Amino acid sequence: MTTWAGEGIWEQPMLRALALARAAGDAGDVPVGAVVVGPDGTVVGEGANEREASHDPTSHAEVVALRAAASALGRWRLDDCTLVVTLEPCLMCAGALLQARMPRLVLGAWDEKAGACGSVWDVVRDARLFRPVEVIAGIEAQACADVLTDFFDDRR
Repeated sequence: MTTWAGEGIWEQPMLRALALARAAGDAGDVPVGAVVVGPDGTVVGEGANEREASHDPTSHAEVVALRAAASALGRWRLDDCTLVVTLEPCLMCAGALLQARMPRLVLGAWDEKAGACGSVWDVVRDARLFRPVEVIAGIEAQACADVLTDFFDDRR
């Protein structure tokens, strides 16, 4: 397991998420990667999009990473963890983040078409929530956007 601490603590986990995203793209899936970081900075779960490989519409990077973290920690409440993801989560993934009781989301690129954490919708910071999620955006934003742009350019 890897641990990060100090100034700029989100860049290293985002670089890991980017590596996972690139691997997903190489495998033919939309290149999105995610890691769950525990309170001590240790990665407790990670995932990449697996929809094509698993034939499962719920196999988004965030859900895969949340499942891995919950399994590793032996609990579904991830209320002391942070989700780091290369692309702003969709509605399904934002809901999974809320259900896991995660207090913080770190994202790279905004998703202006289907984002649910500040761009199209802002589900995780809705005023009606008991405990809104802190959103930290723009970490390695250009690299995260470039991975997606390159993937889709190659398919056009």
